[in-house]
Amino acid sequence: MAPLSIVYLDSATIPSHIAIPTPSFPHHWTDHPQTSAEQLDERLTGQHIVITNKVVLDAAILDKHPQIKLIAISATGTNNVDLTYCKQQGIRVCNIQGYATRSVPEHVIAMMFGLRRNLRGYQQDIEQGEWQRQNQFCFFTHPIQDIEGSQLGIIGSGALGQALADKAQALGMNVVFSDRKGASSLRPGYQDFETVLRESDVISLNCPLNSDTKNLISSKELLLMKPSAVLINTARGGVVDEQALVDALSKKQISGAASDVFIDEPAPLDNPLVLNAHLPNLILTPHVAWGSDSAITKLVRILIDNLNAFVDGKPTNVVI
Repeated sequence: MAPLSIVYLDSATIPSHIAIPTPSFPHHWTDHPQTSAEQLDERLTGQHIVITNKVVLDAAILDKHPQIKLIAISATGTNNVDLTYCKQQGIRVCNIQGYATRSVPEHVIAMMFGLRRNLRGYQQDIEQGEWQRQNQFCFFTHPIQDIEGSQLGIIGSGALGQALADKAQALGMNVVFSDRKGASSLRPGYQDFETVLRESDVISLNCPLNSDTKNLISSKELLLMKPSAVLINTARGGVVDEQALVDALSKKQISGAASDVFIDEPAPLDNPLVLNAHLPNLILTPHVAWGSDSAITKLVRILIDNLNAFVDGKPTNVVI
């Protein structure tokens, strides 16, 4: 067979110390650490297989490159690719699932412990001399809440949500899954969305971003939560109204929040969360919950397996 041209549009999303396996079929490989919208047209020219993590591939750009046969998303989320157009034009789209079922839940749990035990607040107090002012061997300027015996409400019951539930239950948490917001009837094993918000001590968002989940958590939903509850978002930035979350923290409507994801990434300096990164009850990380070495090693193996399977005529992890 004639060599296929492969372009990786944002390979910097893979750390340099993790090797990407070589596809088993004849090919030409082009690698770009990052790709801007202005560079995209040129970089897609002549390419048969396109690998993207977050570079947006919409109908307008894809229509200029009818030679594209496969879009391999090096992530689980598909909101950066126009799936409707791909289906109409017969472009195969595949993604990667289940690679971060250790990494993401562990990140959520780390954030959970940090917030419930107010680790960031206590560190800031020490840095500011509060311990010396208190003149005791210990001091209690922030509440410390146990994880065991508390309730975790999970919004999103896919592989990551289920893996998180297993780990949380091992810690002695009561775990409940939320049904879809506004659901007219409850599925077995799920609780009403608003009930989960009202009764949970920790809310973890593990759902995809789509038209149903955009701004899923905004002012109204935050008001439903306990004043002692915390919100953790490792899903997508658009699932939470960022300004509403900052407002809820400043008004002490909830106890704390942690986010690994932002509406725009990298988040600009005027992002509401970034502007308030100094808050003792706010933990921010730069979309790295998925990124343990073992998770990324698994990701690149599945990525190349997807390419090989497509060329063999037996596509795997098919989205479209």
